[in-house]
Amino acid sequence: MLLGSVEAGGTKFVCAVGDENYRTKDIVSFPTTTPAETLQKTIDYFRQFDIKALSVASFGPIQLRRNDPKYGYITNTPKPNWADTDFIGTLKKAFDIPMFWTTDVNGSAYGEYVMSTLTNERINSLVYYTIGTGVGAGAIIDGDFLGEMGHPEMGHVRLKRHPDDLDFKGICPFHGDCLEGLVAGPTFEARTGKPGKEVPLTDHVWDIMAYYVAQAALQVTLIMRPGKIIFGGGVVSETFLKKVRQQFSELLNDYVNVGNLDDYIAMPAIKHNGSATLGNFALALRELQA
Repeated sequence: MLLGSVEAGGTKFVCAVGDENYRTKDIVSFPTTTPAETLQKTIDYFRQFDIKALSVASFGPIQLRRNDPKYGYITNTPKPNWADTDFIGTLKKAFDIPMFWTTDVNGSAYGEYVMSTLTNERINSLVYYTIGTGVGAGAIIDGDFLGEMGHPEMGHVRLKRHPDDLDFKGICPFHGDCLEGLVAGPTFEARTGKPGKEVPLTDHVWDIMAYYVAQAALQVTLIMRPGKIIFGGGVVSETFLKKVRQQFSELLNDYVNVGNLDDYIAMPAIKHNGSATLGNFALALRELQA
């Protein structure tokens, strides 16, 4: 049996076909251009296969409430041309199969949750942050997604400013200096005039960003008490997470026990950015069996 996965990112789409054991059989990626062109490429790809169900993990904001007329839509995204796009409706016209619809970070969070069950390290609750072009997070509690009115927007929480960063206004078009506005990839260029890949990890800007990310981890720790917090995305590396753990430890000040920090704040268990693809295979199967 074949299942379909769409990881719809603001920069590129990753489409994959896998089996009921979540093994990838085929995978392709292409740039995110206009909705019409990109969704047509997605449809053309899956027409090559006899998939029985499909899951889409998309950049947002998106409408997740199934009883809402705009269910399956990308809503008020700042990405040009994509606001108010009927994503699932477009795919449904091409494929009469069960489809699951969620955020990109929810898909990644679910993939990490499923992997923990497959490796007998079952983590009943986890939060997955991605820090790249934007910042977002998905949360799992006992196998279900957090959020009833919609998906969480943890990338837009407000933070205490670092004393060495008070003059930086932030880059979020909605909030300025929220988490995304202070640590997303493009903030390197805004702060230093150089892309992140050219800024050495010894530069103080990384310490400033670690301070903000540690605050986000602290907030979600105190609100949710998850079993694990995972950080993925282009900005994240093990070296950066060491800085985050150090700042987190100072901020938490032993108030609650989170266990081994290296295990609690960690990189994804699924390598090569594969968390959302595995999560989508599992969600497509879940939708098929619902």
